[in-house]
Amino acid sequence: MDFTLFLQQFLNGLSIGSVYAIFALGYTLVFSILGIINFAHGAVFTLGAYFTYSLAGGAFGFNGLLANASLPIQLPFVIALFIGSIFAGLAGVVVERLAFRPLRARGADPLLTLVSSLGAAVVIVNVIQYLVGAEIYTFPANAYGNLPAAINFGTTARPVMIRTVQVVIFGVSALIVMVLTYLISYTKTGKALQAVAEDATTSSLLGINTERFIVLTFFLSGFLGGLAGTLVGSSVSIAGPYFGIAFGLKGLGVIVLGGLGNIPGAVLGGLVIGLAEAFVPSDYSGYKEAIAFALLFIMLLVRPQGLLGRARVTKV
Repeated sequence: MDFTLFLQQFLNGLSIGSVYAIFALGYTLVFSILGIINFAHGAVFTLGAYFTYSLAGGAFGFNGLLANASLPIQLPFVIALFIGSIFAGLAGVVVERLAFRPLRARGADPLLTLVSSLGAAVVIVNVIQYLVGAEIYTFPANAYGNLPAAINFGTTARPVMIRTVQVVIFGVSALIVMVLTYLISYTKTGKALQAVAEDATTSSLLGINTERFIVLTFFLSGFLGGLAGTLVGSSVSIAGPYFGIAFGLKGLGVIVLGGLGNIPGAVLGGLVIGLAEAFVPSDYSGYKEAIAFALLFIMLLVRPQGLLGRARVTKV
């Protein structure tokens, strides 16, 4: 592999890895607060893409209850992306209210909560299919404005062409990670979230409204999932209601690889898996999806706590 091809694949890997990262951050936030995996996160990812598509003026296909329907408004893509992600965040709050809070109030086993979130994911996916069918929807080519189709990161003699949408995705993802890191590390809200994650009972005794911060966590998780769904959908397409399922499974690989509940670990894990997929030879591209789980398996054998996770010491 010459340097030009290496650089092109490296930049492609950073682009897709950054999407994996912000998607996995949604998993990480919920796990860090409640110590459980929200399997409905992949379905919220799908919802975000559909919300943005409809707000940007997209029309639905010929199947489903909303066949051939479209909203009477057409928002600019950036605004539609932001509002669609907010709707996805609100969907995350609804999932928390219906699938998590009742079981948490009863002190149910975490495994039951896991099953409940999986059921919520199935319901969301089936509702989407009932409303808009299973067609593939594509965002307009000029969704990001009148930008060139590709940007040359090389020279005229040795061009390294990267699709502009991938550059935008990487930029947006990097911005989101920086904003979230600042929110968690340097604001009063972030400090309160850290306190709840460390010990919810003690935090409550100190005057922190733990339920409010749990709701905030699910909103942020849903917002990040919806944002990631739209970014992926704008790069390829919205491949039907099950669009987010593969990403949901891959997101699990990302957070385990980086370290459960570790925000920098989720970012690093996403980038590692994105880069690993980018360098899969074209002859073996059909096996690209197995990369995340191969890395996950190896990590569980070599370093179960993940790349940046800390080993837990059990006191006897």
